[in-house]
Amino acid sequence: MTQSIQDSRPVHQAACHCGAVRFSLRLADGLRSARRCNCSYCRMRGAVAVTVRLEDLEVLQGQESLALYQFHTGEAKHHFCAHCGIYTFHQRRSSPDQYGVNVACIEGMSPFDFAEVPVSDGVHHPKDRADGAAPPAGWLRYEANPAARDN
Repeated sequence: MTQSIQDSRPVHQAACHCGAVRFSLRLADGLRSARRCNCSYCRMRGAVAVTVRLEDLEVLQGQESLALYQFHTGEAKHHFCAHCGIYTFHQRRSSPDQYGVNVACIEGMSPFDFAEVPVSDGVHHPKDRADGAAPPAGWLRYEANPAARDN
């Protein structure tokens, strides 16, 4: 008799801005994996991403609405909604068995939920370095304005 192992990680629902693309996911390491990147694309995109294993993300609706963008080595696959333009997730160059998922797409989450987010050094990508090292390029910090909450 085979005993199945229950996955206790919560299933999160996510969507692009217009709702054409909807997906579910289980975080690989909770919110501890939250990070930004300073490569040319991520600098312009500005999203905070969390880690999800490929098998833990399921597109529920709008697969045909997902557009793909690849650049530089073409290894990373950046998916976004062809209707509203929101970056949803990408298959990572550094870890092709993982997706980076846009925190802003996950229901009940915001990139502003994090006081500090490490910034990965995508300019000097670990796969481009002889030593394969991946030291953080820095940290992005956010502090809410208490006066803004009182309005």
